Amino acid sequence: MKSFEYTIKDPVGIHARPAGLLVKEVKKYTSTVTIAKGEKAVNALKLMALMGMGIKQGDTVKVTVEGADEETAAAAIEAFFNANL
Repeated sequence: MKSFEYTIKDPVGIHARPAGLLVKEVKKYTSTVTIAKGEKAVNALKLMALMGMGIKQGDTVKVTVEGADEETAAAAIEAFFNANL
């Protein structure tokens, strides 16, 4: 299992466009990706659940990647967060 924490820099947080792009990125891998904020955690493939978390600029999320390709997936998803969020 790989995990990292990331503080959202995007002024509007995780809204429809970046959430959709994130789901697309996660679909490239077989590993399970979970995004947690506080006590609430959702599967990163669930677009509406992601948007429903209300993640805003300045919030810190924990991303956990678990599965066969977790090394590759975690690195790519962390790069996605740095580039888009």
